[in-house]
Amino acid sequence: MSTLRHAHRRDFSVNDRLPVIGALAAGIGVLSTVAAWVLMNLIHLFTNLFFFARFSFADRSPAHNGLGAWVVLVPVAGGLIVGLIARYGSERIRGHGIPEAIEAILFGRSRMSAKVALLKPLASGIAIGSGGPFGAEGPIIMTGGALGSLVAQRVRMSAAERKTLLVAGAAAGMTAVFGTPVAAVLLAVELLLFEWRPRSLIPVALACAVAGFVRSAFFGTGPLFPLQTAPASPLLMLSCVVAGLVSGALAAGLSAALYRIEDGFARLRLHWMWWPMLGGLAVGAGGLIEPHTLGVGYDVIGGLLHRQFALQVVVAIVSVKAVIWLIALGSGTSGGVLAPLLMLGAGLGVLLGHALPADEAALCPLLCMAATLGATLGAPLTAIVFAFGLTHDGNALLPLLAATLVAHAFSTAAMRRSIMTEKIARRGRHIYREYGVDPLERHHVEEVMSCEVETIDATLTAREALARFFGTDQRHRAYPVVEMGRVLGIADRDLLRTLSETQSEIKIGASIQTHQPVVALESETCRLVATRLAVHDIERMPVVTDRQTMRLVGIVSRSDLVGLSLAHFDEEHRRERFGRLLPIGRRLRARHVPR
Repeated sequence: MSTLRHAHRRDFSVNDRLPVIGALAAGIGVLSTVAAWVLMNLIHLFTNLFFFARFSFADRSPAHNGLGAWVVLVPVAGGLIVGLIARYGSERIRGHGIPEAIEAILFGRSRMSAKVALLKPLASGIAIGSGGPFGAEGPIIMTGGALGSLVAQRVRMSAAERKTLLVAGAAAGMTAVFGTPVAAVLLAVELLLFEWRPRSLIPVALACAVAGFVRSAFFGTGPLFPLQTAPASPLLMLSCVVAGLVSGALAAGLSAALYRIEDGFARLRLHWMWWPMLGGLAVGAGGLIEPHTLGVGYDVIGGLLHRQFALQVVVAIVSVKAVIWLIALGSGTSGGVLAPLLMLGAGLGVLLGHALPADEAALCPLLCMAATLGATLGAPLTAIVFAFGLTHDGNALLPLLAATLVAHAFSTAAMRRSIMTEKIARRGRHIYREYGVDPLERHHVEEVMSCEVETIDATLTAREALARFFGTDQRHRAYPVVEMGRVLGIADRDLLRTLSETQSEIKIGASIQTHQPVVALESETCRLVATRLAVHDIERMPVVTDRQTMRLVGIVSRSDLVGLSLAHFDEEHRRERFGRLLPIGRRLRARHVPR
């Protein structure tokens, strides 16, 4: 009997729009993969144009240029072009992409413009192709998100559905660049969706899966940085803790330094259009000192993971890369943060590995790479799975888990906000990234409603009801109006007073039956009913069995819903201590007492 009564309850809500959204997400997955291919080719093209004076789409590293001291001017020219595009095209192309996507989701009803979809990859291709020390993932996340948003804007759908397609495009773009679909789904959950629901998770995962399959036609198969380390041992645990703490400190330092540099640029008496050019000057100087720091640097990351560089070269790469990346990003140019963080983390791991045994030293670059990424983004699960997806090193999963979570714990204690949300907070929009199951979602109306309800008979006149129910002994602020068990509406003092002045002799039932009553169902969640109360600006609502018979079974009010929040508060903040359930120790001692 109890099972039949609660048959309406489910683990997840039903969404009949899911097939449509899923089909659109699959198409967006294909579009984002094509966009990623276009972006990577733009980077290759501009790299060849800027550094080798060739019209070619070949993948060449800017570190192998022969420009000599003239290399300093190349990033300056790229920064100038990006500044002009931002000034006269769209200011939204500035930055590394993910904060802009988050802001569009939370504060812009998931609407992005066609300009962003066109100009972001172009500006990023120029910025990175001219030596900018960035990755392609931030730009493609924003470009893919813009494509998803544009598709959604052409279809009649809600802001929540647009958000799903925006995130689907962003995550599919990341999948296409790195070949890490599972990590892209986790990035969506930890950074972009701000919910864990099938309505959004399934389309986003579908888009990433499609992008993963289609990617092979453009980028081939296999991991980006194939690696194989030794199985984990108990002694490795201490190294994981050390790697996590050092990586967390690096993440906190990078984030603080970035926004100090942004503040420095903001104090300049110079229009922001020229800032990327100044950032490009720093990049050019850094490239003259250490050419390996120019561009995306995927080859350098692979070399660091395999410890192919001498110690002094690694010191130069880490030092110069950190400085030029922070200055360039702080200048407001266009580029991503994932690849630079991977390089800095891997370089830190190489340096740290010189103090560790051979097996642990081989694993340390990968641990610090993932831990630095997870702590900086505030997305530890993404970083763990991302590192595995890039290397396919199954032996490293347990150490990655330990090191990355230690780094995440350090960063959450040391940093108020991550590098992703600090920029948005500086615009006056705080983002709270923790989320759990809403207590109002966990409970249904039948659990909190009052079953004993006083009602007003529909055959009474307004004057009679006003005298009987709203006199000196009034017990409630409003009462359901019922005719033969059927709810016609709800009446309060103001309504009855108005009716008594205009329709004093007409029965209440005849006066209000023209209005569609706002009611709740026993099977509805308290969150849904709370929203309905807010939308209609009312304090209580009749509860009926169904909307056909409208048979009254109870009433639910705002105070009933507030009680659930109080119970949740009690669970979170009331500390209790219980004694031993089975005092076994005392019984055993009693048995051994000599008589």
